Amino acid sequence: MKDACGVFGVYAPGMPVAFLTFDGLYSLQHRGQESAGMAVSDGDTITVVKDMGLVSNVFDERTLKPLQGHLAIGHTRYSTTGSSTWRNAQPVYRSVGEAGFALGHNGNLTNTAQLATDAGMLPGVVASDSDLVAELIEARFPSDEDSRSDGRDLERALSEVLPMLEGAFSFVLMDTARLIGVRDPHGFRPLCLGRLDAGWVLASESPALDVIGAHLVRELDPGEMVIIDATGVRTVHPFPPERIEPRLCSFEFVYIARPDTILYGKEVHGARVRMGELLAEQSPVEADMVMGVPESGVPAAEGFAKASGIPYGQGLVKNRYIGRTFIAPNQELRAASVRRKLNPIRDNVRGKRVVVVDDSVVRGTNQKAITKMLRDAGAAEVHLRVSSPPYRWPCFYGVDTGTRAELLAANLTVPEIGSYLGVDSIAYLSEENLMKAIEAPRAGFCTACVSGEYPVAVPVSLTKSVLEREASLDPAPPLL
Repeated sequence: MKDACGVFGVYAPGMPVAFLTFDGLYSLQHRGQESAGMAVSDGDTITVVKDMGLVSNVFDERTLKPLQGHLAIGHTRYSTTGSSTWRNAQPVYRSVGEAGFALGHNGNLTNTAQLATDAGMLPGVVASDSDLVAELIEARFPSDEDSRSDGRDLERALSEVLPMLEGAFSFVLMDTARLIGVRDPHGFRPLCLGRLDAGWVLASESPALDVIGAHLVRELDPGEMVIIDATGVRTVHPFPPERIEPRLCSFEFVYIARPDTILYGKEVHGARVRMGELLAEQSPVEADMVMGVPESGVPAAEGFAKASGIPYGQGLVKNRYIGRTFIAPNQELRAASVRRKLNPIRDNVRGKRVVVVDDSVVRGTNQKAITKMLRDAGAAEVHLRVSSPPYRWPCFYGVDTGTRAELLAANLTVPEIGSYLGVDSIAYLSEENLMKAIEAPRAGFCTACVSGEYPVAVPVSLTKSVLEREASLDPAPPLL
């Protein structure tokens, strides 16, 4: 599973926007570790700095100090469409109009190929869906002779391009004077608006507001575009009403978002604790200790222990200098990084029946290695409890899981998964209990990865192998 990206934007005259953007991106580092970048405007020009690596690798005081201005956007990336190269690092910049514009994208378009064909672009010209969107916007800027003087060319171009896009997209964009945020009609990926004393902020997750001293105003609505400039904040609705159908990714609550993030007005940590509580009621087990897989499995483990009455303990220690294993670029690195990332606390698990609570099982790389670690450390029994339903279908909306052949639950029944992982028992949270744990009954969610029901049609050409696109043809194994 490859994570979604993180986007950030700030309009704050008189404040050090580059340093604010750095802090905002740092708090969004979990959403992408391939590359980082920012664009800063001083009112006359836009300066873009980006490179491969973590935010702290790309930026330091020497890099940030010259980036003077009142407006900036930033991006942390993991590739879903387009390869992992410097060329595809963001923000994307286009030199058009008075001083150009810059764009950062979180998500994945599902009609990229069709859009490129319709625009007459040759194969290989467009590096990523973000690059394609920038090309489409640039093509709709007026020529120098026809340029209007009100400075709203980017807004007008966006209003023409956005209705053409399908799939998942949360954008931050800027020209020299304006910050713009856009959320797709389904709201697959999060985007929120924050307020500073001297300005406004856009971010994928609310902790990016907290870290710079801004307060959360609200989450952007699906299909909403906000324009921030010297006059304040305006809202535009560029999509027809019939396309608006909220479908926030349910795995933002399960795994992707930080536990202190607010989504649908709920703090993610509380939802994860409730997942564990419901999992304990749904799938009880006799054991001596409940432990969570750091970091995102820990809240559910706390909930499981509370509801079951089984003592909670620490069975694994995490190397905090290792990033998320599921967004390592390939399977070999994922497997190797599990042991670098986690190690058992032997005195805590020796001779005990342990319940291991994890947020999800995708390929099974982590869980298989963890089970072996615990057995080698002397655990008498290992019982796996997963605080989400079986992950059976690829995501095409900003979390790239590869082909269906790579997903453990798409090819094995739940008992077979337990045997493969080497655990004494295994159980998954039901989809019904997942929704119950989030406690947002009137909200809309995308559960395609566990249900196979895709809110936006997915072309066969989007998969790595046409043979893997049996999602619309063959039934998955039943939920157990």
